[in-house]
Amino acid sequence: MTSFRFRLEKVLDWRHQQMELEEARFKQQTAALAEMDGARAALEAAGIRAELEVRTWSPLAGNDLAALAGFRLHTRRQQQEIARVRAEAQKKLEAQQATMLEARRRSRLLERLRERRLAEWQTDSDRELEELAGESYLAGLARRRA
Repeated sequence: MTSFRFRLEKVLDWRHQQMELEEARFKQQTAALAEMDGARAALEAAGIRAELEVRTWSPLAGNDLAALAGFRLHTRRQQQEIARVRAEAQKKLEAQQATMLEARRRSRLLERLRERRLAEWQTDSDRELEELAGESYLAGLARRRA
């Protein structure tokens, strides 16, 4: 009786590695997106803090309001830039997700093929063992009768 050998084992290993690599890339893209969201939230919080701080100043000069307006404009531009970069990152994330899902699908196809081949081998092995046991039993009966 021969041991089970899946001829595509190396291909299956390669598919697993490819799937793990694509999953890691997907996690990196997700982390980059979360980082951009954090930067946007921090920028928004800084703008709110600056405005609240300026409102508490007792002698408020015109140049203070001009500086606040300049800061608001600066933060708005940065938020727009972050939004633009985030939209690009979101597209990359969606493309990476599709790539990752395709790698998973390919890996699972080979895994199912391996499982099916193993089940076939097990059935053949059991049949062979059963035939061997039957022949052994019949040979024992023939020896006893002789």
